Amino acid sequence: MAGLAKGLAVIEAFGESCTQLTVADAARETGVTRASARRCLLTLTDLGYLTYDGKYFRPTPRMLRLGTSYLESAPLPLLAQPHLIAAREELAESVSLAVLEDGWSMFVARAEAPRIVSTGVRLGARLPAYACATGRVLLMDLDEDALNAYLDKCRPERRTPKTLIDVSAIKVRIEEERVDAVAFTDEELELGMRSMAVPVRNAQGRTMAALSVSVFTARATLEDMRRGFLPVLRDHADKIGRLL
Repeated sequence: MAGLAKGLAVIEAFGESCTQLTVADAARETGVTRASARRCLLTLTDLGYLTYDGKYFRPTPRMLRLGTSYLESAPLPLLAQPHLIAAREELAESVSLAVLEDGWSMFVARAEAPRIVSTGVRLGARLPAYACATGRVLLMDLDEDALNAYLDKCRPERRTPKTLIDVSAIKVRIEEERVDAVAFTDEELELGMRSMAVPVRNAQGRTMAALSVSVFTARATLEDMRRGFLPVLRDHADKIGRLL
């Protein structure tokens, strides 16, 4: 089981900002010895999850099976998907569902609007919770101690000139957005993109996920989103919540 844990840690080391690993990279990212990292990487290569060119290990399409097994069987994405599609049809914009995962906002369901240029979010993608609308909606539900613990460990990085990187300012923003239970980003993660998110709450009032819409800045202002998108998003978040 210790070997399995090390292998899973190596798999999780791959991501959008880390598409290839050397043995040294894997050891550093996972905190295991180089010998253990090498064994894990070679085993994953033998199983078809990675390729190896003599220096770098890279994921193969088979790696998708590990994520799709959750996305295709977990209740939340399955229950939410029809409502994401309905919201997309009403708004003519891409709609996503995200959950909080170890300080990240992870997208578990999505209905993409037909565009020549995609908004860039994909299933399984993770964004830093402090910097995205879905993440801040999910952080709103934390109690004071849990939120402070998250912020104490948070090391914000500037993604664009508009990214909030001051921890105190991030906490103020979360507290302000908690009042109306809606969060916005305006080019904080990516220039030219805005997003809005609302909580999906179960019958006990607990936030289970965040429902969001993303738009190009040329297509909608923040006021447009608040006036035209927010009622639709809240309606479908409420319908999803009734199913949980």
